[in-house]
Amino acid sequence: MDHSSQALVELVVRTIAQTAIDNERSFGDLDAVVGDGDFGYSLARGFEKLLEEWDTLDRSSPGAFLKKVGVVVTSRIGGTSGPIWGTGFLRAGAAAGTMTDLAQADVIAMLRAAYEGIKARGQSDLGDKTLLDALVPAVHELERALSAGGDAGTALRQAAQVAHESAEATRSMVAKRGRAAYSGERSIGTLDAGAVAVAVVFEQVSSVWEQSSNERM
Repeated sequence: MDHSSQALVELVVRTIAQTAIDNERSFGDLDAVVGDGDFGYSLARGFEKLLEEWDTLDRSSPGAFLKKVGVVVTSRIGGTSGPIWGTGFLRAGAAAGTMTDLAQADVIAMLRAAYEGIKARGQSDLGDKTLLDALVPAVHELERALSAGGDAGTALRQAAQVAHESAEATRSMVAKRGRAAYSGERSIGTLDAGAVAVAVVFEQVSSVWEQSSNERM
């Protein structure tokens, strides 16, 4: 298997897309508890469109690829999810610039740019019961594990575990953004669908990364 930066970025994005499609019902059921229930459907339909256009995406560099992914996701995913998820890809792509060979530090910078962009676009932060409550801690754990000398596979597994624990922690939070915010205190005791989606994505990326690493050995 090709293990260039471009190939690995494509592997991660395709895994995100397939995870969204495969978990359409469960993500929608979570969102229906205090939201409008369209999260799973919107995410799945949008990423289906991305996979339909997969072969036409710009592959001149990882950054160019991610920015194109961001444009498609923004325009194809309905509701607020399109702009939020699309912004993440766009900001990551912008941070990558024209680099063709990404170091670990570059990837962390891209992920940080992604969640900072999501914060700005959604006017939200940690504690607002959004996907940020799983994404930010997971990125921090990924950076910590890599800085400690861990290999990418181990760091991803640890980040996935933190994402899962952080998503579970949204049960005790009051929703402050999105339709769930209208339920106020009633949102306590429910999981945030976006945070759970991030956790599932990290788990799947970790699993696929391990499989591809075994193939590269």
